[in-house]
Amino acid sequence: MTKYDIRSAERKLPDDVLVKIADFICSEMQHTELAYETAKYCLMDTLACGFQALDYPACTKLLGPIVPGATLRGGARVPGTSYELEPVMAAFNIGAMIRWLDFNDTWLAAEWGHPSDNLGGILALADYQGRQGRMNGSPIPKIKDVLTAMIKAHEIQGVLALENSFNRVGLDHVLLVRIASTAVLTGMMGGDREKIINAISNAFVDGGALRTYRHAPNTGSRKSWAAGDATSRAMRLAYIAMTNEMGYPTALTAKTWGFHDVLFNGNPIKIDQEFGSYVMENVLFKISYPAEFHAQTAVEAAMTLHDVVKNKLDFIKAIKIETQEAGSRIIDKTGPLDNPADRDHCIQYMVAIPLIFGRLSAADYEDNVAMDPRIDALRKKMCVEENEKFTRDYFDSTKRYIGNALQIEFEDGSKTERIEVAYPVGHRERRKEGIPILKEKFKNSIKHKLKSDQWSKLNDLFQDDKKLNNTYIDEFMSLLVS
Repeated sequence: MTKYDIRSAERKLPDDVLVKIADFICSEMQHTELAYETAKYCLMDTLACGFQALDYPACTKLLGPIVPGATLRGGARVPGTSYELEPVMAAFNIGAMIRWLDFNDTWLAAEWGHPSDNLGGILALADYQGRQGRMNGSPIPKIKDVLTAMIKAHEIQGVLALENSFNRVGLDHVLLVRIASTAVLTGMMGGDREKIINAISNAFVDGGALRTYRHAPNTGSRKSWAAGDATSRAMRLAYIAMTNEMGYPTALTAKTWGFHDVLFNGNPIKIDQEFGSYVMENVLFKISYPAEFHAQTAVEAAMTLHDVVKNKLDFIKAIKIETQEAGSRIIDKTGPLDNPADRDHCIQYMVAIPLIFGRLSAADYEDNVAMDPRIDALRKKMCVEENEKFTRDYFDSTKRYIGNALQIEFEDGSKTERIEVAYPVGHRERRKEGIPILKEKFKNSIKHKLKSDQWSKLNDLFQDDKKLNNTYIDEFMSLLVS
């Protein structure tokens, strides 16, 4: 860690965190076959999430150029639309789509987040580079390059999350999207080690968004576009760095004015393991339900109990939900829920819907479903408690479980079976079970929004890894736009 006299204007060597990230981006590390296979599924899953979001006007109203008419012919394309935009705004568009329904992949550690959020910037830049390459003869990225960028972005965001809890100081996890995207995008632009360090330093100097919009009483739709904003900002910082703009080598450790002192209670940001492909290999997919990940297994338990309770809802006395400490702290929510963003971060709501209807879809967070009086009636009967075993298994690096348990007591004193689910379908331990569901999610989300020949070519590509990896990104993106 850098130490120096606050009075001295002498420039210091870059902070270790900046150096480690930049060195990882510049390395020629070979990633595992498992990492590339998982990245392919992550690409499929993330595109599925983005296409699903196009069904929601609250999302589509934010898409397109920031100023009406400010499109860019030959620019980066936005999947599912006809927009062609400069890369900064394209990154916002794609990032917002990906994140809108809270249905893309997840990483849970001391901090949590959604590493595929970085794909907003990666896809936008790669497509723009590809289209420019067609015109000026510069190299055109292939899908293999996109998957490599995804692996690196996942790794940076995920490793930073292992030991550093930004939420405990009130900062939102999209900070890690901005940092990871900034590093990867600068590398994709051809930035050398110095430029990457400069770019990342500016990402830290930007500070962090408050988590205000994720919590009562202010929960709102910004949480659905915050990651798009972060990867878009990363694109801007990468372009700035490529002009040879200076960086700030002790952006983290500077006494009084650095990130550690200003925003992290004086504690250092730690990187306690080498960068590789650990995060992509172990990432969690949200395959079955568009629900905040700490509640995924609670939803699965509620689905199991649906047939038992569906005709006895009026006779329920109490519902006990056991969850991890993070779940208890983040999504245990009582009182009125004013909007979809409020509801998809309330474990009681996410349990009530499957108990009543035997389902949980993105549409179930909308007002027309939420007005059903049975939902709030069940919520009032719920008690959420931390299960310390679930918390230990959550933090265990060899498990990364996200356990929940559910049991229902009736007025006559009888109880249902206690249903415990340690990890959801999207967990690596259930990957074999989950991949067919992921493929179906991909198909159901995208097929009907594309022309038949586009879908046929896209689907065929994902059946042939060699062909997919060698496909130029601009040709790939042409299959996704209207």
